[in-house]
Amino acid sequence: MSRQVVRSSKFRHVFGQAAKADHCYDDIRVSQMTWDSNFCSVNPKFVAMIVDASGGGAFMVLPLNKTGRIDMSYPTVCGHKGPVLDIEFCPHNDNVIASGSEDCSVMIWEIPDGGLSSPLTQPVVKLEGHSRRVGILSWHPTARNVLLTAGCDNVLILWNVARGQAVVRMDDIHPDMIYGACWNRDGSKILTSCKDKILRVLDPRKGSVLLEKEKAHEGSRPVRAVWVSDRRILTTGFSRMSERQVALWDPENFSSPLTLQELDTSSGVLLPFFDPDTGVVYLCGKGDSSVRYFEVTEEPPYVHYLSMYSSMDSQKGMGYMPKRGLEINKCEIARFYKLHERKCEPIAMTVPRKSDQFQEDLYPDTVGPEPSAEADEWFAGKDAPPVLLSLKDGFVVTAKAREFKVHKSLLKSSVDGGGQGGGQSEDLSALRRELKSLKASLEELSKRVSSLESQQH
Repeated sequence: MSRQVVRSSKFRHVFGQAAKADHCYDDIRVSQMTWDSNFCSVNPKFVAMIVDASGGGAFMVLPLNKTGRIDMSYPTVCGHKGPVLDIEFCPHNDNVIASGSEDCSVMIWEIPDGGLSSPLTQPVVKLEGHSRRVGILSWHPTARNVLLTAGCDNVLILWNVARGQAVVRMDDIHPDMIYGACWNRDGSKILTSCKDKILRVLDPRKGSVLLEKEKAHEGSRPVRAVWVSDRRILTTGFSRMSERQVALWDPENFSSPLTLQELDTSSGVLLPFFDPDTGVVYLCGKGDSSVRYFEVTEEPPYVHYLSMYSSMDSQKGMGYMPKRGLEINKCEIARFYKLHERKCEPIAMTVPRKSDQFQEDLYPDTVGPEPSAEADEWFAGKDAPPVLLSLKDGFVVTAKAREFKVHKSLLKSSVDGGGQGGGQSEDLSALRRELKSLKASLEELSKRVSSLESQQH
């Protein structure tokens, strides 16, 4: 009788735990839109969620520590004329977030350090180039100020955000709706999935197709795909019998998958989140109440089921915290922000270990917030790997935000293109902000002077 050998893995006992009630964000009207995006974006400073708004589109940005019940009158980011479909924080500046909307525009916002004290209606930059709603956003992982957007016009655009310019426009590659688009680790390739059931690997600067795979999944429901290394692609989709599947592919040999597993018969699209540091991929189904996680390795069957986190409530969206925002001393290897109907609940994924020493095997050097190229350099052909940082002494969130630099003179065409004379109000609000900070500095100085005077007396 052969005994089943259990595969050893340090992630076999990873368990998910929801935050206590007072560490959740309550009384939030999460958007009722049926769009298949994450609806939530998070970084070590803020959590952002798309919310229902009357007369337009809005999303809420809360400082991470502002937990508990959120007041109905809490200010939102509300400059879009139609519902917001996707939001994503910039990986190189925690105060900058992009939003795509049904009103066909993409807006870039700068959030002040303590969060909003009044509604934010003026974006720093407005990007206009899509003719139908914009449902997919993805910042370049290593080059500062490069943003990918995809709309229901089947067009994919790469923007230089600081200049407000569409640099590459791909409008004849996808004959149908784009379901997903993501970068590889150094941002030298883009992977897209489309309603025509074809996976495409693109050269982003040439706007050309490098490789394609027809019918990665036979079913007609949306396929999602992520890079799990430069040599592997993981996809989630549906079989012809509407069973949910996960598959792993070698892009150099797209004829058949390295592995294909059937999961269940739920109808929600599986959103994959891959952690390159641990090799663990988390699959979160929209409308599900569970998160499955697998370890991706080099040996067959390549994708190894680890476990599943389940709860009573289904998820309307999911945010995924960058590694530098986790609690290292608690052996937390991932944290999700799960959207319910009326609240956002953090869920920590933890490796059970007794020691409170730094666990080097769990935390190799990870991607930090420093870009390794500027937008102009990248569009000119420079590829650079991400700048890594060690988490040994913990990542410190700097209080002072790095200023988001925009070439104001070059932005006129982009901002005024909307016919709203936005350029002047942009400059005016920038001046107001500067004046406000000067006033604050002046007050601070006069306080110091008066305290020094009182000490002398």
